[in-house]
Amino acid sequence: MSLFKLIEGQSPLILSFPHSGTHIPADIALHLNETGQTMADTDWHVPRLYDFAQSMDVTWVEAQYSRYVVDLNRDPAGASLYPGQATTALCPAESFDGAPLWQMGQVPDEREVARRKDLYFTPYHRGLAAQIERTKDTHSFAVLYDCHSIRGAIPRLFDGDLPVLNLGTYEGRSCAPELQDVVGAAMAQGAQANVVNGRFKGGWITRNYGRPDENVHAIQMEIAQHAYMDETPPWQWREDRAQGLQKTLKDVLNSILKWAEGQ
Repeated sequence: MSLFKLIEGQSPLILSFPHSGTHIPADIALHLNETGQTMADTDWHVPRLYDFAQSMDVTWVEAQYSRYVVDLNRDPAGASLYPGQATTALCPAESFDGAPLWQMGQVPDEREVARRKDLYFTPYHRGLAAQIERTKDTHSFAVLYDCHSIRGAIPRLFDGDLPVLNLGTYEGRSCAPELQDVVGAAMAQGAQANVVNGRFKGGWITRNYGRPDENVHAIQMEIAQHAYMDETPPWQWREDRAQGLQKTLKDVLNSILKWAEGQ
């Protein structure tokens, strides 16, 4: 199985999906416990949520492997993205709720983490970086839009209920301020509760690739899953909820492309 699905578009916009994969190699899956096997922390259905974007000539980079194999949105050096707050590691030992994911004695050790970095993490990011460079070569700049979702209430990670739309720009450091403004305005025009740089300010992908001074603008969109699906197994898609959200997301992507026309 390939590490990621790739569709090369000709617009300056790149969509990445680092957490929507569900494949786990057999040699890794056999060590997961019952909690781990549910893959509850997957960004369920996010590619389907953005399916409309494939007609917008975007570049599409979609991970195929589960974040329980390796988390493509964590610092490979192991540094915490949110010091002092609960988070999960490059090869997570526990779920968002704090429950163990692995059978007794089977938590990935340093050697196993290094193996997974070599096999899964590094090739994915080599591919994503190549698409950024290709897009820059064509347009002189690139916009990376990192697509995520999460359950709307996880007490271990945040208080209360998460807004539906959560734009992260690393406190304005990962993209041009004008781009943050136009995306924020597009969100505000929709029907969904939204915030800019709230609990989620952008993960490692946003922070690593977002270099506006080098003409690479990166943003993360974290979405509360209840806005388009059931947050309990079997994680069912809800078309009745998703339609309104997709309209807002389409407006968001169009606002990015319109901004890009002026660059």
